[in-house]
Amino acid sequence: MLPAARNLTLANSLFLGGMVLHNLSYPLAGAGGIWPAVFYLYYGALFVLATWALSASRPWRAMISAAGVLVLCAGLANSYGPTPASALAVYVSSILYHLGMIIVLARYTFGARRVMTDVLLAATSLYLVLGSAFAALLALIEWAAPGSFVAGTGAAIGWQQMLYFSYVTLTTLGYGDILPVGSVAQSVTTFEAICGTLYTVILLSRLVGLHASRS
Repeated sequence: MLPAARNLTLANSLFLGGMVLHNLSYPLAGAGGIWPAVFYLYYGALFVLATWALSASRPWRAMISAAGVLVLCAGLANSYGPTPASALAVYVSSILYHLGMIIVLARYTFGARRVMTDVLLAATSLYLVLGSAFAALLALIEWAAPGSFVAGTGAAIGWQQMLYFSYVTLTTLGYGDILPVGSVAQSVTTFEAICGTLYTVILLSRLVGLHASRS
């Protein structure tokens, strides 16, 4: 077993800030020039560094490091030589990358025995990672069945729009400017909305229970 970060509050704060920056910097992936490389280097390192800081498990560190390399390679290939296959590689590798980070954060958050600042930060990061993970899954559905999602303006739906739609769904805002019209798309977006609601309920119950047990 390898030691995790000594200052877990700082590590979680940095990761939460990193997730916010990650979500805001998605347009760089399609900006051309050096910017896609900058974005995918950042994206490919973000979850890897977080896992090494928050988990002492060698297998999880190795698996997420490998997924980070896959994301980086797929992202660069799709940015500088886009093909349907490279787009598929981005979506699949991103789903695996996010799934690993979700498990690491869930174990950290729900395995805690005390309600501390680092746990609250990790729980917030987990919520953001869930939204980003669903964006990759929804993009995969659109890749497999074009037209599964339509914009009210008729504009094309890219990765940035899918990320936006994912968080709108996760938080159950439901603006209605992007609509799932395919049966699979509707099922997955419904499931995401349920996950967003249940996550809040389960997390609050867990934190209240931990607090009450120490009273």
